[in-house]
Amino acid sequence: MDIASIVGLILGIVFIVISVVLDGSLWDFADLASVMITIGGTFSATLISYPLDKFMNSLKTIRYIFKAADHDARGVIQQIIELANIARKEGLLALEEAAQSIEDDFLQKGILLIVDGTNPELVRNILETELAFIDGRHKESQGFWETVASLGPAWGMIGTLIGLINMLQKLDDPDQIGPSMAVALITTLYGSLLANLLAGPTANKLKIRSDEEILLKEVMIEGLLSIQAGENPRIIEEKLKAFLSPALREQINKNEGAAEEVGGR
Repeated sequence: MDIASIVGLILGIVFIVISVVLDGSLWDFADLASVMITIGGTFSATLISYPLDKFMNSLKTIRYIFKAADHDARGVIQQIIELANIARKEGLLALEEAAQSIEDDFLQKGILLIVDGTNPELVRNILETELAFIDGRHKESQGFWETVASLGPAWGMIGTLIGLINMLQKLDDPDQIGPSMAVALITTLYGSLLANLLAGPTANKLKIRSDEEILLKEVMIEGLLSIQAGENPRIIEEKLKAFLSPALREQINKNEGAAEEVGGR
C-alpha cells in the first residue's frame, strides 16, 4: 500500500471536516443537489471526452495511487548483472533458460530477442516502440484525471449559477436568501475539492509512477544491449548506475561494500 496517498487523502478530509465543525455544522455543507451537479456533471462531461472503454479503463487507474510502487531499480540492475555473467561464461544461448524464471515480460522479451540472434538495432527499435506505447497509455490515464481536475471547478461554477438563479427567484422572501446563497456556493466548494484533493493529485501520482517505470525499462534496454555486445558485467553495472539518482547509487555501493566485507570474512 502507498502510505503517502492514503495518509494524504485522510489528512485532507480530516482538516476540512475539522475546519467546518469548528465554525458550524457538517450538515450545513451537505447538499445532494450540489453533489449531483458537480460530481455527475464532471464525469458526464469527461465521458463525452473519452470513448467508453477508455473512460472505464482510465477511471480504474485510481487504484494505482494506493498501491506501493513495484519499481526496484537495484533489483533490476542486479538481475541484469547476473544475466551478463551467465552470457559471459556460457554464451548468449544460455540466457534462454534463465529467461524462463524472469517475471517481467518486457525484460523477458528482450532476452529472447537476443537469444534469437536479432540485430542489436532491431532489438532497440522493438523495445523502444513497446516503451513508447506504454508511455502513451500512461499519458492517456494521466490526461483523463487532468480532464476531471479541469472540469470539476467549472461544474462547481455551473452549480453556483443555478443556485444564484434560484436565489434571485426568491428575493421576495428574505429568509430564503441566506440559505439559497449558501447552497449556491457549496457547489463551487465541491468542484474545488474534486479537482484539488482527488483528480489533480491522482494525475500527478500516476505521472510519477509512469516516469519511474519508463526509467526502469530504459535501464533494461541499455543492459540488454550491453549484454548482447559482450561487455564486461562490471562495466555494465557502472553504466546502468548512471540512470539512478546519486543517493540510490551511493546506497547500492554501500550494500556492495558490506557484501564484499562479509564475503571476505
